[in-house]
Amino acid sequence: MNLGLTILALAFPFIVLASLIEAVVLSRRQGMAAYDWRAAAVSLFDALVRNLLRLVPLPFLGAAFAWAYEHRVATIELEAVWAFVLLFFGQEFCYYWYHRAAHRVRWFWATHAVHHSPNQLNLSAAYRLGWTGKITGTLVFFLPLAWLGFDPGVVVATLAANLLYQFWIHATWIPRLGWLEYVLNTPSAHRVHHASNLEYLDANYGGVLIIFDRLFGTYVPERDDTPCVYGWVRPIRSYNPLAIEFTTWASLARDLLSARSLREVGGYLFGPPGWRPDGAGETTEALRAAAGLATTPSVTATAVNTQTAPQSRA
Repeated sequence: MNLGLTILALAFPFIVLASLIEAVVLSRRQGMAAYDWRAAAVSLFDALVRNLLRLVPLPFLGAAFAWAYEHRVATIELEAVWAFVLLFFGQEFCYYWYHRAAHRVRWFWATHAVHHSPNQLNLSAAYRLGWTGKITGTLVFFLPLAWLGFDPGVVVATLAANLLYQFWIHATWIPRLGWLEYVLNTPSAHRVHHASNLEYLDANYGGVLIIFDRLFGTYVPERDDTPCVYGWVRPIRSYNPLAIEFTTWASLARDLLSARSLREVGGYLFGPPGWRPDGAGETTEALRAAAGLATTPSVTATAVNTQTAPQSRA
């Protein structure tokens, strides 16, 4: 799996440089106060710590990939075009379901929420990913690729390439890209993904492609009449990295301590963010219903300003 780490390590200085260039240009165009330099610094700190944590091995994940590959149904070498195509689409499929779970399962959201914490969307937000991804076990979503017959190192390297692609789509200044919007995950599609507007929540989970969102009904286009509002549904204003990294975990811990049954423990861990055992929680569906919107993403829903809608979910 070292190839994936090598790819990310080699790319990191160029990614930081590109985000710095963007910051300088946007600051000169819009004024220094318009660009959140403190948030960018938090993102950089997050990335530096995370890169150090990558050096800490977790035997469970390595053993899980080794077990899946040992029991593979075939051995697929990347010697033919069809093998590359299968790996690419297989990885995209697994990434879609990982990313969807990261928003719809609270255990995974506790880490992924860090990525959505910036109240501005820019290139620096792309590398604010949280420190606890290894603990939550997000790589298990990609085990099927090893079981099919792809080498685990190749699987992780492909995931690293997927994440590198997504760097450039964390931009607000890149316009819609015409017919590419039907196939690729573009800056426009990803702006919707990062938006906390009720109309936009839980949409556009793709990595490189957007086709699985269209196939499974989670695609929502960016609308001219509904500007994206970024950050959590209840925004976090702190620049304290520890608060940003662990607020969602602390909230989860409090709820688990209040649980009175195994059902409630399971609901808090694996239900959607905002779930409550009495049904009076603030899930995406509940917030949409309270605002008079459809409970699933809709391109025709009436515009609602989420700054005045209920905001009790990170």
